[in-house]
Amino acid sequence: MIKYTLICKCKSTFESWFSSSKEFDVLLSKKLIKCIHCDSSEVKKTVMAPRLTRKSNQIIKKNRFQKNVNKQLVNFKKYIQKNFEDVGERFPQEARSIHYDKKTSKGIYGKATSEETSDLIDEGIDVCTLPWVDDKSQN
Repeated sequence: MIKYTLICKCKSTFESWFSSSKEFDVLLSKKLIKCIHCDSSEVKKTVMAPRLTRKSNQIIKKNRFQKNVNKQLVNFKKYIQKNFEDVGERFPQEARSIHYDKKTSKGIYGKATSEETSDLIDEGIDVCTLPWVDDKSQN
């Protein structure tokens, strides 16, 4: 698809889409393209600037952003590993024990299914799910 800005003999401009430049030429030669303002078939293309996207810059920015996020997640993971106890698969039970028994804990982390996490939240237990990225993903 290609979009052209067209100008009529009445000096009005309007835009129209065509499947190709060849299709535009065929329709123009058959006088099938009409001005939307005065219905004249005396229209022609105006000077147009191509719309260029800077995909390479967008990709670079996206890659920088992703690397920055991954680096922050790796740093966050290291902080959690240093300052909290890994209870692994026992996480739901340990979280309930701390919550209901009012146990003091320096904090825990571990694994829970989405259903277990949802149940903990429904019970009023403050938990959150974090992406556990590989330390190598910051490169």
